[in-house]
Amino acid sequence: MPLTIKPKQDCRWDLVALGEVMLRFDPGDKRVATARSFDVYEGGGEYNVARGLKRCFGLDTAIVTAFADNPVGRLLQDLIFQGGVDQSLVRWAPFDGVGRAVRNGLNFTERGFGARAALGCSDRGHTAVSQLQPGQIDWDAIFGRHGARWFHTGGIFCALSESTPAVAIEAIEAARRHGVVVSYDLNYRASLWQAIGGMQKAQEVNRRIAPLVDVMIGNEEDFSAALGFAVPGIDESLTDFKVASFRQMIEQVLHEFPFAVVATTLRKAATATRNDWGAICYADGQFHEARHRPDLEIFDRVGGGDSFASGLIYGFLTGQPPQWAVECGAAHGALAMTTPGDTSMATLDEVLRLMRGGGARIAR
Repeated sequence: MPLTIKPKQDCRWDLVALGEVMLRFDPGDKRVATARSFDVYEGGGEYNVARGLKRCFGLDTAIVTAFADNPVGRLLQDLIFQGGVDQSLVRWAPFDGVGRAVRNGLNFTERGFGARAALGCSDRGHTAVSQLQPGQIDWDAIFGRHGARWFHTGGIFCALSESTPAVAIEAIEAARRHGVVVSYDLNYRASLWQAIGGMQKAQEVNRRIAPLVDVMIGNEEDFSAALGFAVPGIDESLTDFKVASFRQMIEQVLHEFPFAVVATTLRKAATATRNDWGAICYADGQFHEARHRPDLEIFDRVGGGDSFASGLIYGFLTGQPPQWAVECGAAHGALAMTTPGDTSMATLDEVLRLMRGGGARIAR
């Protein structure tokens, strides 16, 4: 079934995202455990999609999240201002001076190099957004009175606490009542689920949400761990039979969940800094495969999947065919991994140039 997207003139926002925004500490070319200085960025799976759509693609987006009202929260606010995402839906929680009751999430991530894989260490317990409860957000006002064309959330937000899946379901149900397209990125993170039931709990939550979703996004681990679908050939190269395996997996998924669109990135990590990169999308009854980029050089892989999602969504929001949308997502994801931080620093011109096959020759 094709997507039915509301016209822009009826909506304040092109996309509203629900998720946590953390402060990322980046040690550059050093390691977290031995660094003496860090650069800081904002980032979060669901937020990164909204920021990419605003900063790179020029659409109107908003983030629903919560912060503890202290200088760290205000630093996050300042960083979000730079990305242009609307913060009018952000909730501010009173800070107790210590962080016993509520705090802001921190994420320490090193990029990896060669044989050393990227490494992340999260410090996000008892955060303000993890304490959101159903009934605290007026979703009918967001999707009805103000209007949004697309709603995006995902498995990271749903893993934050016992209450966040209920908040996500409440939001999705309201979005559907108002004719808003719903996308969900499975984004399985074992570290987030391990204390609240592990993979079994992740599958229970995600399988409850999946029937409400129009556009399901993920990678091979996500569909396997978060929904329970087997992906044969998971360690093979993209030019081998891995793409065929993904097609089989997506057919399994669609047999149980009739999504309008299923999209996944395809990645084979030769080293931390050289990956095979591609993407595939099912829409309008057929598969659409993005150009395969072998031996893609990676500067910082974090956020590549989120940038794929924002490029894909941009394609659909602007009325482009599915093949164009998946090519846009794959190109944007590739560019996002050439710069530091979780969020995209690419421009629309750069994305379009890469989609046309443009190389890395200096632009003057």
